[in-house]
Amino acid sequence: MLIDFNTYFCLRRKHFCLATFISLVLCLWLSSDIQAEDWLKDRKNSTEQGYAEVQFILSALNYNGEGVPEYDRSAVSWLLKAAEQGDAEAQFNLGLMYHSGEGVQKNYVFAAHWYLKAAEQGLAEAQFNLGLMFESGEGVPENYLTAVQWYLKAAEQGLAEAQFNLGLMYENGEGVPENYLTAVQWYLKAAEQGLAEAQFNLGLMYENGMGVPEDYLTAVQWYQKAAEQGYAEAQFSLGLIYQNGMGVTEDYLTAVQWYQKAAEQAHARAQFNLGLMYQNGTGVRENDLTAVQWHQKAAEQGLAEAQFSLGLMYQSGMGVPENDLIAVQWYINAAEQGLAEAQFNLGEMHYLGEGVQQNYIVAADWYLMAAEQGHARAQLSLGLMFYRGKGVPEDQVQAYAWINIAGAQSNDDSHKEFRETVADSMTRDEIARAQRLSDELWKAFGPARKTK
Repeated sequence: MLIDFNTYFCLRRKHFCLATFISLVLCLWLSSDIQAEDWLKDRKNSTEQGYAEVQFILSALNYNGEGVPEYDRSAVSWLLKAAEQGDAEAQFNLGLMYHSGEGVQKNYVFAAHWYLKAAEQGLAEAQFNLGLMFESGEGVPENYLTAVQWYLKAAEQGLAEAQFNLGLMYENGEGVPENYLTAVQWYLKAAEQGLAEAQFNLGLMYENGMGVPEDYLTAVQWYQKAAEQGYAEAQFSLGLIYQNGMGVTEDYLTAVQWYQKAAEQAHARAQFNLGLMYQNGTGVRENDLTAVQWHQKAAEQGLAEAQFSLGLMYQSGMGVPENDLIAVQWYINAAEQGLAEAQFNLGEMHYLGEGVQQNYIVAADWYLMAAEQGHARAQLSLGLMFYRGKGVPEDQVQAYAWINIAGAQSNDDSHKEFRETVADSMTRDEIARAQRLSDELWKAFGPARKTK
C-alpha cells in the first residue's frame, strides 16, 4: 500500500524563533481577536515590503480565519508573496493548496512547481510529495526513477513515509532493480519510527522470507506493532496467523478477536473470515445468523468468496430463510468475478431450474466457464451435457475428453464408468481423437486454476 498524498496531506505550520512571531502569539493568546487584527494591520506595511516570515504567518492565520475577519481569507495571496521570496515552507504549503484544490483551483502542474522549489531547498516533505507526483504522473510526466530520487532525498532526512515508499519501490522493482534486502532496510527504518504501514510490510517480508530468512515469530511481532496502532491489514494477518498456528500457538479465540478488530474497520476478508468462524463455531459459539451478517458486509464490498458463501446460505436456508432467487443473485455476483465454484453452482441452478427458469444452454455456458478453470465437477457435468446433447450439440468426442480430465482429478469410480459408457458408442478413431483432445484440455484446464 503506497503512502499517498491524501494520506499524508496536512497544512503544516511554521515555527519561528523570531521576536515578531512571539509577539504575535502573545497577542493572539492574551488579547481579543480585534486586538490581534490591529496588530496585523500595524504590520501590514512590513508584509507589503516583503517580510516573508510575517507573510507566511498571515497566510496561515487567514487560512483558518484566526485573528482576522472570517471574510478576509487572503491566505493564498500572502502565501504567494512569501513563496516568491524563497520561503520553503510557504512554497510547500502553496503546493499543497494547488494539489488539494483548497483555497485555489486544483492544478497539479502548479503544485509540482512549488513542491520543486521547496524540495530544492531541502524540505523533506516537499521532496516526498514531489516523489509522489512523479510516481503517479500528476503535474509531471510519470517517472519512477525520478520519484525514487526524490524519495531518497526525503528518506535520508528521516521522513518515515518516504522511507516506506522507497521500500515499496525496491520491493516492486519500480525505478530501481528489484531488491528485497534493500526494501527490508528501508521498511525497517520507517517501522522503527512507528509507521504502521512499514511495520506491516516488514511483517510480510519476514512471513514470506523476502530479503530476510523466513521467520514467523518476527513477522508476528511486527504485525502486532502495526495492529496495535489499528492497522486493519495487520489485524487481519494476525487473525490468520493465530487461526493457523504460524509462529504462535494455534488460538481460535485470539484469531476471532483480531478478525473482529479488522472487520469493524470494514476489512472485507476479515469480515468474511469472521463469518466463517461463526458459521463453523471456531473460537466462538456457532451462530449462522451472525455468520450471515458478516458475510453480507463482505459481499456488499464485492468479495467474491463472501458472495458465494452468502449464496450457499440462502440456497440451504442457513441463518436466513431459504431463497433460491437471492442465492442465484449472489452466485452471479461471484461468478462474474471469475469464481469457479459460483459458476458451477449457477450451472446447477439453471440445469435444475432452481431460482431461475430451467435453461440447459445457460447451464452449459456456466459449466464451461468453471470447467476452463479446472473445476472437476463442472468438467464432468459439461461432458455429460455433450453426451446427452443438452444445451450443446451432442458430441461424444467432447463428452469423453471432458469426463476423462474430470476423472483424472478424482478418485471417484463413477467418472470411469461414465467415460466407459461414452466410449461404448464411439469408434476407435473417435476414441483416439478424444484422447488427444483430453491431453490438450488437461494441459489447458487440468488441476483447478484460479483467475485471481
